[in-house]
Amino acid sequence: MRRPCTTTAPAPVAVVGLGNVLMDDDGFGSTVIAFLRAGWEFPEEVELVDGGTPGLHLLAAVHGRDALVVIDTIAGPGAPGELRRFRREELAALPILSRVSPHDPAVLEALALAELTGRGLDVLLVGVVPGSLAMEATLSPPVRAACPAAAALVVEHLGRLGVPPRVRLHPSAPDAWWLHAKGAR
Repeated sequence: MRRPCTTTAPAPVAVVGLGNVLMDDDGFGSTVIAFLRAGWEFPEEVELVDGGTPGLHLLAAVHGRDALVVIDTIAGPGAPGELRRFRREELAALPILSRVSPHDPAVLEALALAELTGRGLDVLLVGVVPGSLAMEATLSPPVRAACPAAAALVVEHLGRLGVPPRVRLHPSAPDAWWLHAKGAR
């Protein structure tokens, strides 16, 4: 006997924090997701995802969406904690480089594959210049200080998309164990 399919469509908008919380500032994406959950209530059209280090599995977070916000550390010049925003067109213009490990986020590859489906995905990447990628569960002071501003950029963008979150009546501290781990700065 066949069972009915219980799969539901994904929320039209995904906010995905990427990175490894065990590698200092690489935990930025996950930390911003924790800030967002602590400070705002999101409509059902928005799904917050702590994506970790998905590699090509990031495609699962992209599939079936109308809009995607990615939060991650970025390579490039700038001071630690400096925030940068990239739109889909800017990301599409970047060359897809060889992945160094299976944990590389594969953002460009996932977006290129999504384009093959013909969906015009609205994309925003909120990136931070890292100060340290050492093997510790902490964030450097400038990157930690950038988390509230990054969360505000995400909230502002969601408002432009027509799915604004509501500020929580009683916001809490971000529920992120790595922010309270021994040696956290």
